Amino acid sequence: MFKFAAVILLIFISFNLQAQTWEVGLAGGGAAYMGDLNPNNPLKFSGGAGSVFLKRNFNAYLSARLTYTYGSISAADSNSTNQQFRDRNLSFTDHLSELSVIGEFNFMNYIPDVSHNRYTPFFYLGIASVHYNPTTIYNGKKYDLRPLETEGQANPYPGSAIAFPYGVGIKYNITGKWNLIADIGYRQPNTDYLDDVAGTYPNPGKLSGATARALSDRSGEKTGIYIGTPGTQRGDMRSRDTYMFAQFTISYTFVTQKCYFEE
Repeated sequence: MFKFAAVILLIFISFNLQAQTWEVGLAGGGAAYMGDLNPNNPLKFSGGAGSVFLKRNFNAYLSARLTYTYGSISAADSNSTNQQFRDRNLSFTDHLSELSVIGEFNFMNYIPDVSHNRYTPFFYLGIASVHYNPTTIYNGKKYDLRPLETEGQANPYPGSAIAFPYGVGIKYNITGKWNLIADIGYRQPNTDYLDDVAGTYPNPGKLSGATARALSDRSGEKTGIYIGTPGTQRGDMRSRDTYMFAQFTISYTFVTQKCYFEE
């Protein structure tokens, strides 16, 4: 994460385009996830999210921002309407820490307190580094799942991944140089382990201990009947999880003396 931050900060500072404005913002909203415990509902919010950003507006249409976002996602099979999921009985909570560089494109000429347009739709695309650490509650105690290697991995999966944010939103010039922004955006990280679930049930004898065995197959906790036969499907077999942030932002734009109105 720190190496990624250093690289993107150097890229951000090294832009040679003539900037018209700088902008800072604070955002809050919700987080959602799609993966092995929620394969079908892309708008199933399960936690909150908050962001802070520094943005450079190169002109009325194009900008780039450096953003830090912290969000929480979770899911539990016990809440599913699918009986097969309820039988599996897995659950997780994950706190996501994301640092991103994102390019934005405004569909309309938009410079707060300068241009005639008070609002504009926009879309964005970028690259990010996200740190994740799925946990679960077992017998009243919280456990980090990654070091337990619950699917019999040879080594724990990485705790961070590269992700690709993309989304849409709308900006509105409230008054003066103040903006209200609403946006929704998905992330495609190069991992299937945001929820600690990806492939098949392992051979219990190859797991590291009693806790790993208990959290690898939780199907029989209530019924006493365990369904986790080694080699059978544990996850949804898709290669990636995804996550999403939907937020409202308040931002302030510093308009320089070089900034001018454009038709």
